[in-house]
Amino acid sequence: MAGERDTIFALSSGRPPAAVAVIRISGPRASSALERLIGRVPAARRASLARLRHPATGDLIDEGLALWFPGPNSETGEDIVELQVHGGRAVIAAVLSALGELAGLRHAEAGEFTRRAFENGRMDLTAVEGLADLVAAETEAQRRQAFLQLKGLLGERADSWRERLIEAAALVEAGIDFADEDDVPSDLMARSLERIRPLADEISSAMAGQGERLREGLRVAIAGPPNAGKSTLFNRLARREAAIVSPFPGTTRDVLELHLDLGGYPVTMLDTAGIRDASDPVEREGVRRASVQASGADLVLWVIDATGQDKPSTQVPAGAWVVVNKIDLADLKDEKKIESEFINKNKIHFISSATGAGVTELVGAISGFAESFFTREAALVTRERQRAHLRETLVALQGAQQAAQEGREEIMAEHLRLAARVLGRLLGRVDVEDVLDVIFRDFCIGK
Repeated sequence: MAGERDTIFALSSGRPPAAVAVIRISGPRASSALERLIGRVPAARRASLARLRHPATGDLIDEGLALWFPGPNSETGEDIVELQVHGGRAVIAAVLSALGELAGLRHAEAGEFTRRAFENGRMDLTAVEGLADLVAAETEAQRRQAFLQLKGLLGERADSWRERLIEAAALVEAGIDFADEDDVPSDLMARSLERIRPLADEISSAMAGQGERLREGLRVAIAGPPNAGKSTLFNRLARREAAIVSPFPGTTRDVLELHLDLGGYPVTMLDTAGIRDASDPVEREGVRRASVQASGADLVLWVIDATGQDKPSTQVPAGAWVVVNKIDLADLKDEKKIESEFINKNKIHFISSATGAGVTELVGAISGFAESFFTREAALVTRERQRAHLRETLVALQGAQQAAQEGREEIMAEHLRLAARVLGRLLGRVDVEDVLDVIFRDFCIGK
């Protein structure tokens, strides 16, 4: 079998031990590997009870289920075998070892199953990215967005745009190549222009939204003067002693991160150093980092002391929420004074990080902010690579429209060909070898 592609195998389920482990085999020797293990090839796409034996010794390894998916109508486009065995470490090791002894079989590399599905036309590149995001999703909103991408939310739209571009280019080129023919209409360039005008608007609309940001999560910085209770609030949200709490100013020197799922949306809370003029060089660096995080955050919780220890009104960043902490130690007149200070300037929350008073309401408000920030409408663009290709497509479309206005048919046709080629790269149809390794490197083994 000279030139035959390797047949790959890997554990595709979670880390053992588990009740059931799934081992997949893909490639031209998948069926022969199945015959060596269980002595037969069962009916396609039907789970079959099977005893797995070592191909060299005949020793019984385990009893489980075997499924046979002949290509090209399989996940990878190749012949696939799926073995469902008991999920103990020894069982899995024995099955993988037996497969490794068969000629033409080898362990799969990270993402290799999905890469073969892409190479065999079972998925386009946007669906591959959607699958990677689905595996990595930690919240409901991330799962929803990734699943829609996997199912072709952007890919099908981009494929339709590309077809329309090719048709528009064909009209212009027909006008160029057959201008002397009597039966060729004289308004082909105008017809092409009519096709691409709405296309530019559609692509511009598709680029709106926060798809990339949803993958990364909302960033909320807890900032403010020293000893206001920022780290205590951080620990309250983490439900553990994640940050050191001390009565001495300047305890927090670095930025701590906490990842939360609030209402199905990913939120990263950042505990930062107290902002003040510091003489200690390490604390000064912490203050600098705190200022950077606060300026780059989507939302800033500016924590102040309800007992009136702080004079913060001139320091509060525009748009920050003022979180008045230690209300268990303050009286009503302190709260009224602070509230009057920030009226019509900042949103105010009164809490006690020590007792938990008001914290639930604060978390609910952050959750509502996250929902309004991302919106519930599914984003078409979820990666910077996708956005860059769509931007390039728009530039080419603008060039085509400009060329049409100037009556330069050849230039218009070239811009349209370029736009179609860029969308081809978005889908992975052309010129993508340089990005494949980057995309697949974060996949897990067996996917």
